[in-house]
Amino acid sequence: MNTDLTQDQIDSYRQNGFVVLHDFLTPEELETWRQAVDGAVRQRGKQKMFNQEVDEDQEETYYDYVFVQRINLWQDSLDVRRLILDPRLGRMASDLAGVEGVRIWHDQALIKQPWANPTGWHLDNPYWSYSSRKTLSLWVALDDATLENGCLYFLPGSHKTATYDNAGIGENIGDIFRVYPQWKDIMASPAEMKAGSASFHNGLIAHGAGANMTPGWRRAMTCGFMPDGCTFNGIQNILNDEQFASYEIGDLLDDDRQNPLIFHRSKPYEEKLDERFAQ
Repeated sequence: MNTDLTQDQIDSYRQNGFVVLHDFLTPEELETWRQAVDGAVRQRGKQKMFNQEVDEDQEETYYDYVFVQRINLWQDSLDVRRLILDPRLGRMASDLAGVEGVRIWHDQALIKQPWANPTGWHLDNPYWSYSSRKTLSLWVALDDATLENGCLYFLPGSHKTATYDNAGIGENIGDIFRVYPQWKDIMASPAEMKAGSASFHNGLIAHGAGANMTPGWRRAMTCGFMPDGCTFNGIQNILNDEQFASYEIGDLLDDDRQNPLIFHRSKPYEEKLDERFAQ
């Protein structure tokens, strides 16, 4: 895994709100990630979240045809846990964001089926249970991500003027411009990637993905990183009902069972991850 960041890459991330890292994984590592994610998704079945009840009678929505989404696979897959809770990823995220350390907010497998709908422009952080202009996500391409099968697109620099007004993810690709009309003239930047490449993007950058106009799959594994020290803002997001009820606005989000600290500049992380977070 190529975890060394250049100053140019860090500067580009902070200026544009995203950075693409080509050949992030070796071919052998890519196969390990594919097997871990595929196995975890199969094991999870129809459960979007760990230990979530499945409503067999719920009608399918537009976004059921955008991608298959399985969240926090690290919680029930040891193979995924070993990948996502890697301190090297935490160090990269901390270096890009300019913070002392990061916790996992949530991981998610995002799998665009053949002929899947596009993912509308949206911001990540306004959905989450904390607010930080330095939060960011890793996106690892498990298949080639192309213009034809639904690669990511970014609006460069939009993270600098984004607010916490949540435009949502509408069925209409341009809904976000009703909230942020000043972004209409920004030229969208596609992020095509070969399998094994990756990107980091800021939690307030406008991004989306095209439709999958092919008969093949477009698999990606992602993870949101929360700067250590963030506090609860009143939004439930991925918190279960018990966790949600236990927090008051302003409480630290520092429960390692839900949001493990995977890197901090002041603390060593030499112990085995499967022992730190054994269940």
